[in-house]
Order: sequence, then C-alpha cells, then structure tokens
Amino acid sequence: MNLPDIDNYIEKLRVRAAKLEEKLNDPQIYSRSAECRQVSREHQKLTNLFKSYERFLQAGKELADNREMLKVEHDSELKGMIEADIETLENEINTLVAHIKLALLPPDPNESRNVIIEIHPAAGGEEAALFAGELYRAYLKFADGKGWKVETLDLAMSELGGLKNATFSLDGDDVYSLMRFESGVHRVQRVPATESGGRIHTSTVTVAVLAEAEDVELEIKPEDLRFDVFRSSGPGGQCVNTTDSAVRVTHIPSGFSVASQQEKSQHRNKEIAMRILRARLLEKLQQEEQARQAADKRAQVGTGDRSERIRTYNFPQNRVTDHRYNISFFDLPGLMEGNFETLLNDTRAADAEHRLAETLNG
Repeated sequence: MNLPDIDNYIEKLRVRAAKLEEKLNDPQIYSRSAECRQVSREHQKLTNLFKSYERFLQAGKELADNREMLKVEHDSELKGMIEADIETLENEINTLVAHIKLALLPPDPNESRNVIIEIHPAAGGEEAALFAGELYRAYLKFADGKGWKVETLDLAMSELGGLKNATFSLDGDDVYSLMRFESGVHRVQRVPATESGGRIHTSTVTVAVLAEAEDVELEIKPEDLRFDVFRSSGPGGQCVNTTDSAVRVTHIPSGFSVASQQEKSQHRNKEIAMRILRARLLEKLQQEEQARQAADKRAQVGTGDRSERIRTYNFPQNRVTDHRYNISFFDLPGLMEGNFETLLNDTRAADAEHRLAETLNG
C-alpha cells in the first residue's frame, strides 16, 4: 500500500496542531464543553497522526536496510530471519498507511456525535418490510458487538413480522464514522418466504443516518413549534392505547413533523420527538452548508426506487456489493448476523482514499 508524498501537508498540520494546543492552554475553553471536546479530539487525532507518520518513516528505513542485507547475506538461517523481519515490516507499514490516510482527512463536524437511524421499507411490499426487519436486527447485533448503547425511539411491525418503520439511537465510540456509510437505499434480491413459485424478487429499504444534535447547538424558538397529542395506535398495552400519550411536533418554518408514540408517557414521547427533530434540522443545516461549499452532493436516501441504491444484497450468490466503491463481500449470512466490520472498514478505507486525493490536490 502506497502513501503519497505528504511531507508539506504534514508540516501544515503541525502548524494547525500548535494552534489547537494554544486553545487547550486557554482555561476559558473548558467552559465551552462542545468546543473543548471538538478541539481536544482534533488535537489528539493529529498527535496520533504524527506518531504514526514518524513510525512509518522509520519502518520504511528499516525495510530498505533489510532488503539490502538480504542481497548480500548467504547464511540460510540469517536469510530466513531477515525475510521474516521484512514480512513483519511490510504488514506494519500497510497498517500504518491505512491509519495515516484516515488521519490526514479534515475533521468531520459529526465525528464525535452519536447517531439516530431511521429504517423504512420502500419498493417491494411485505418482502421489503421483512428485509427491513432483518436489517434492523443485524444493526442491533453489530451495535452489541461494538459495545454501543442502543435506544429504541420508534418501532412498528407489519402483520407478517416485518418492519413498517424503526427509529433508534446509537451511542458509543466511532459510531458516526462507521454508520454514516449505511445511509441510502439498500436493495435485496432473493426468493421471499412469501413466494411459492421460487422466483427471485427485488425489494428496497431506505436507511437514514442522522448525526444527533445537542440542545445548545440549535436555536429553536418555542413559537416555531406546534405540538399535537393523540391516542397511540397499534400494540402497546391498555395504557398506551387508551390515553392521549402520543405526541407530534411540527417545526413550522421547515415543515418538518415528527410523531412519537413509543412510550406510555406523553412527556417522554415529546422528548423523543424533539431529539429526532433536532437531528433532522441539523442535517438540513449541514446539507445547506455543504451545498454552498459545493462539497458532498450525494443525497442520503433518495426516493427508494430500485435503481437508486448504495448496496445490493444478492442472496442466491451470497454476495453483498457496495456500489459507491465497487466493493464485494461474500458472507451474506454473517453480515445479517451483525458482522459489518469488514465491509464498513473496506468502505471507509475506499472513501478515505477518494477524499484524501481531493484534500491533497485541493
């Protein structure tokens, strides 16, 4: 794995790190918790980058020395030891290069945020609902394996055990940097359990990953909000279905409307609806800023049409294909058991490669 010539860029980052250190030495920053957290994370990221880069240079020198030694060494035992060292150094360098490429990217404003994920079946009727449920359960297993905290904010099941919709939050390390790649249309190709003739069907599910906003980050005026209460519908027990516990909040300027009926408490449903609303408003503001800067123009979800897809799950061929970077993964049963690590790491590495080229050329 190669690393472009980045000496000049590293020096620019050292200047940036020095400025961040000055900010951290100012006691006043500790009264601004959000800014302090952001500055601390960026400074630590750059510190780790410099350590990795210095080790990369040192390992490269050691590798070159070993290769020269191998040319003149005749003792078979020593040659074997040198070759083993060369293999170890090559593996270390590949790992360092991957870490350095990620660390070279400009900090994402959402990097330290938790996320709210929304899943909806799109094209394909009940089969789409069934796959939406399977994808939801796979995400929960992945989150459990990562040690992330999961909170269900909204959940509605279909009659055949599929998913009408699910909204849940994930809280933990590296949540946003991994799960952001799940945003978009997921296409599934398989013979549904509801199909008696053995024909392969194509269905789609939409996934939206929203960075969760903190209360202090968005100024939402009380007069811009309208709250409506109504009786919850569907399963949930007597108390839920016989009292006006469900809440719908509408942000009048944007037209965004969020309803919550997951909890028995009207106060709790109001809190959940506001969390989701803040995340959607933050996404809207960030998309507007990105458009002004002509940055990321890719829509997160699209319409849900079968032709709009980020990933295809082909069950007959046991293949998952990420269409953004043409990455294929051949363990579909494992993926549906929550083993997303390899696919997401490969996707993140490909995305970093693309963004790094833009960063260094820009």
